Amino acid sequence: MSRTIKVLLAEDQSMVREALAALLGLEDDIEVVAQVARGDEVLAAARAHDIDVALLDIEMPGMTGIEAAARVHRELPDVKLVVLTTFGRPGYLRSAMESGADAFLVKDAPAAQLAEAVRKVLAGERVIDPTLAAAALAEGANPLTDREREVLRAAEDGSTNAELAATLHLSQGTVRNYLSTAIQKLAVRNRAEAVRIAREKGWL
Repeated sequence: MSRTIKVLLAEDQSMVREALAALLGLEDDIEVVAQVARGDEVLAAARAHDIDVALLDIEMPGMTGIEAAARVHRELPDVKLVVLTTFGRPGYLRSAMESGADAFLVKDAPAAQLAEAVRKVLAGERVIDPTLAAAALAEGANPLTDREREVLRAAEDGSTNAELAATLHLSQGTVRNYLSTAIQKLAVRNRAEAVRIAREKGWL
């Protein structure tokens, strides 16, 4: 008899999390042994429950699912990582793969497909939603550097250059240069548009 696959489910919306847990619980060989609602709770729960697979939503408080995946991959390399998203943003797929994810699926995929993905990643396979894969290839790589992304993320709340400089421990001129370069790369008119485009494409 095959052993039961122990799964951690990380999703901040309790209704979605409970529905996913119930659907996976119908599978004979899968058991959801832990559930968390925050990204920064994932690693501790993964350790405490000795899981095989972590299912991680991207948008969570505390830490994104992609950041949580990177942390688990670094600390618990034997744990398989399945990233789930509501938004089919091409940049998310690239970021998820770079973080060590073994699978990337949209949340509205059939439950049987999700269960099969859990089995496949445990067997060493990589599972990627084909539509998202095609979109990511068409979109190309994220043109922004890590520092440009950091500055754009900090600018989302409308902070002035002086405030950004203080927050990021940079000079105002350096902040202005990073913002200007990001705006040019994204072919937009201002920082607000740069933030919006980068966020829509999953580059932040």
